[in-house]
Amino acid sequence: MLRRRCRCSWGKDGRKRWRGGAASGLERRSGVGTLERMSTAPVRVRFAPSPTGMFHVGGARSALYNWAVARQSGGTFVLRIEDTDAARNKPEWTEGIISALAAIGIHGEDPAFEGPYFQSHNADRHREAAQQLFAAGRAYYCDCTREQLKERTGSEHLGYDGFCRDRGLAFEEGRALRFRTPDEGETVVVDLVRGEPAFPNSAIEDFVIARGDGSPVFLIANVVDDLDEGITQVIRGEEHLSNTPKQQLLWEALGAKPPVWAHLPVIVNEKRQKLSKRRDKVALEDYLAEGFLPEAMVNYLMLLGWGPGDDREIRPYEELEQLFRIEDVNTAPAFFDVKKLTAFNGEYIRALSPEQFAAACAPWLVAPYAPWRPEAFDKDVFEAAASLAQTRLALLSEITSYVDFLFLDEPVEDEASWNKAMKAGAGDILSDARAELADVADWKADDLKAVLLAVGEKHGLKLGKAQAPIRVAVTGRTIGLPLFESMELLGRDRVLARLEAASKKLVAQA
Repeated sequence: MLRRRCRCSWGKDGRKRWRGGAASGLERRSGVGTLERMSTAPVRVRFAPSPTGMFHVGGARSALYNWAVARQSGGTFVLRIEDTDAARNKPEWTEGIISALAAIGIHGEDPAFEGPYFQSHNADRHREAAQQLFAAGRAYYCDCTREQLKERTGSEHLGYDGFCRDRGLAFEEGRALRFRTPDEGETVVVDLVRGEPAFPNSAIEDFVIARGDGSPVFLIANVVDDLDEGITQVIRGEEHLSNTPKQQLLWEALGAKPPVWAHLPVIVNEKRQKLSKRRDKVALEDYLAEGFLPEAMVNYLMLLGWGPGDDREIRPYEELEQLFRIEDVNTAPAFFDVKKLTAFNGEYIRALSPEQFAAACAPWLVAPYAPWRPEAFDKDVFEAAASLAQTRLALLSEITSYVDFLFLDEPVEDEASWNKAMKAGAGDILSDARAELADVADWKADDLKAVLLAVGEKHGLKLGKAQAPIRVAVTGRTIGLPLFESMELLGRDRVLARLEAASKKLVAQA
């Protein structure tokens, strides 16, 4: 594998700086690891979301990458719910995570799946680890306030200055427990995506691992959980990279070998801004509810930051899983292109069998999506129309507007479609069409087309122009299923009645 090396330093002003250059000697490093030193133990990866909202598509991408690594190696995917934020956690969010994962193929019925574990259940171990570090001299209590630190350093932006390192304070309510970072050397993070970024230890402040009330913070809870669960590789978003040297130092201070890391590129919108739930549609549940097939979502998400190395993008997950290599993930931001995702979805819809397509449309054929009376729905008519609709849909939710004219007493009133189609002469076309169609012996699409061709010729119009007012009168819209097949499905009496109603409406508007 090509090993990329980048070097990182954090200045006293709190800003991160990256620099190129070869690594210094191994003896100067803390937390050094190489790909050759990766554990030979069975691969155990984890996905550790917080149940504080809908399931983010970025989280879904991370979960899929972890799942692929676990399954292709014969390893284990651990689901851990990081539920220690009691004020924001809700049981329904946890259920949402589990059901969203199941929708994209990650579930407890697969032997690779383990969990869910709950971080809150491990609180005693978190406290025990914090005290273990204190007893070993790797952590100390601190009673400094932010105001005191600002007074000593003259800045609100500089990190902690180590004032309490050697004061020998014992636990007391209000005193935070800080980890004592090494004064020299650097922490090198072995990252399967980003190479081996190096972080000077002198630039890492003595960070808090337990609050003034004794409760451990996320950093140490995360490390202890990973350690207890035997995690060998941590695959997660790049926003966690800045925490990684601190976590790696904690792993070593607790006497354990750190995992191998992989930090995935950020996902951005069309303005190249990081996807935000405050600004963008980011919930996997919302996309599924809109009619995106889970298989299309999985295919697209797998390609956000990685590709199989050829021009073929539409692939089943099983094939993508075998081709996936975490080392080949890009570092550049990945653009979440909704138009491309929609195109993917259309491909997957067209690939469904008629039975699969009808079943996939089922949620949009009932309330609250369906505007027709439940008893008006005819399964046989729908299945006949479904074959006409399948090649036209990009989203499953579009099926409702394609077939509603078949089950409504009257077609929908779409003002824009009406105004576009009902131009001068439309009334004559409607009247002539109704008269000719009333005498059609065999109510079949080909015969109906022949009649409307003749009506168009009578008025000096090509079929496309002649059928426009008829389409709107019959279906309510200018765009939809093939007109003649639609008329066949709707039936003679209902077509003639709608043509007469449209003619009367035109007269009333005149």
